[in-house]
Amino acid sequence: MGPVGSLRGEIGSLRANGRGPILATVAGGWGMLLGARMIYPVLLPYLRSSFDLSLTVAGLLVTVLWLGSALGQLPGGVLADRYSERLVMAVGAAVVALALCAVIAAPTAAVLFLATGLVGVGQSLYPIARITILSKIYPDRIGSALGVTMATGDLGQTVLPPIAGALAAAIAWQAGLGFLVPLLLVAAIALWVVLPAQRSTGTTGETLSADHARHVLAELRRSNMAFVAFILFLYILIWQSFTGLYPTYLVDEKELSSTTAGLLFSGFFAVGVLVKPLAGAAYDRIGIRRSLVAVLVGPIAGLALLPVVEGFWALAGITALVSTMLGSGAITQSFLSDAIPQEIRGTGLGVVRTSAATLGAAGPVAFGAIADRGFFNEGYLLLAAIMALVVLLTLRLPDE
Repeated sequence: MGPVGSLRGEIGSLRANGRGPILATVAGGWGMLLGARMIYPVLLPYLRSSFDLSLTVAGLLVTVLWLGSALGQLPGGVLADRYSERLVMAVGAAVVALALCAVIAAPTAAVLFLATGLVGVGQSLYPIARITILSKIYPDRIGSALGVTMATGDLGQTVLPPIAGALAAAIAWQAGLGFLVPLLLVAAIALWVVLPAQRSTGTTGETLSADHARHVLAELRRSNMAFVAFILFLYILIWQSFTGLYPTYLVDEKELSSTTAGLLFSGFFAVGVLVKPLAGAAYDRIGIRRSLVAVLVGPIAGLALLPVVEGFWALAGITALVSTMLGSGAITQSFLSDAIPQEIRGTGLGVVRTSAATLGAAGPVAFGAIADRGFFNEGYLLLAAIMALVVLLTLRLPDE
């Protein structure tokens, strides 16, 4: 069976037993949120012009977005353990909608940064609750379920940024964000209506106690979870550095138009629509090591070749090669979801993802500083070297 046939078979299995609407709603909300986040790199040239930002400061703006997206994941995980995932995800989508309104109305760079941080915080409430609810609905197919959900996220990142870029070019950058506000509010309502309600566990004190914290940390220290978390951190560092300034790189260094750069940027995520479900299914079948190496080898070559490649079609090929790394999220997060006991899954995932994403958020501002000093191309060679390190570390993991 070919890749397309395998993908259809996986989707058919995930829709069985009436679970399809829940998966579609969770995935759709995730697509909206990731699409909103990835509009920022496309609009960065407009924001630099409107607020007079250097590359370093523009990178810092993206870092603030990623940092906000990281810091709320631990509280989001605790709330997912304590309350209904439905409530946490619906509130997250609504907060992002309101925060985007503040970004659109921002009169100064300071307000822009604060509102952008709030966008990130709203997004951070969603990921852990998304994983915990899917792990309950698909206990034996979490890799496939997360793969499909994350592929839908890439669909949002593929479709929404070009629309934002076109609106920014035709009207104003504010229009490139404004069209998302009603979509996010609809997503929040859909999450509340479709997802099953859960009763409060009544364990807030226990969840926040020192003994419980020690129990969570003890569970996270066992097996390969800390090692996988370190790999996840390095991957997030690479991914955020690459995506945060890639459209700007294509405009400044490859002399492409903003519209063409946005199209290539969307193509990066379009490949992920196919890669992520296949990567999740591969994890379910062959384990973490072989599936993770398979999706990370290609990006080493792609990142290393990027500085010397010219022309739209050559850059499109390199972009597609680098984009296979998008499959790693479905693999590592599925492993962590399987490895962390259910009673602390939300909190445990929150600790791991918050730690990895917070440290990884330094990537865009560091990469922007490298670019400001005239080493934009060399920055991608550095990312290729870090990716090679990730592959070497992955080879130390067991098959299962």
